[in-house]
Amino acid sequence: MLDLDYGESSVIGDRAFDADPRIVSLLAKSLMHGLLQSGMANCGKHFPGHGFVKGDSHTDVPVDKRSLTVILADDAAPYRWLNNVTSSVMPAHVIYPKVDSRPAGFSAKWLGDILRGQLSFTGAIFSDDLSMAGARVIDGQAVSTTQAAVVALNAGCDMVLLCNQSLGDGAELDALIDGLTEAQLKGRWQPLDASEARRLALLPQAPATPWDMLMVQPAYMQALDLLP
Repeated sequence: MLDLDYGESSVIGDRAFDADPRIVSLLAKSLMHGLLQSGMANCGKHFPGHGFVKGDSHTDVPVDKRSLTVILADDAAPYRWLNNVTSSVMPAHVIYPKVDSRPAGFSAKWLGDILRGQLSFTGAIFSDDLSMAGARVIDGQAVSTTQAAVVALNAGCDMVLLCNQSLGDGAELDALIDGLTEAQLKGRWQPLDASEARRLALLPQAPATPWDMLMVQPAYMQALDLLP
């Protein structure tokens, strides 16, 4: 969680490490390094920052009216500082109208021009859950899960997630897979070799280290000694 805690958000709150991007980055870097040392990739969210808005993108379409300059200087700073240790990024279902009329996860400006261009991020990009309210309205129009997925993929996401509607008999997941297949056949979306390479890079490169062995690694033992 790389969001900043402004004390107003109804969904981020104490999920965030701190209000100061420097502290957030220091703590997140330790967590990321720990995950990487144990063979697990990581994902920073919610780019470029979900902590300032009060609304919950699970149930609303939050709007952050701040300027790009302010967002890059504060909320997005951890993504720049942690570029080399962040395996993947998840953008926010938040609209930043001074940058784009679409939520960040459906915006080529945010994902291509800013995240990959200005911030030089080369890892994978996951969409946030496409069943959330913040993902069901694009350009002022209600969209289906498949329509949202196509827009997200075309904007620069390497993978799309469908979480809250994936339970039960899996009908919603089947419909999404069928919808993406149809979209591909009709030329509305095409998979990219670069996306496939980024997805494969997230897979473990070696068998997982057993828990007992992780507990006696020198780096872990040294970290325990540093605790008060």
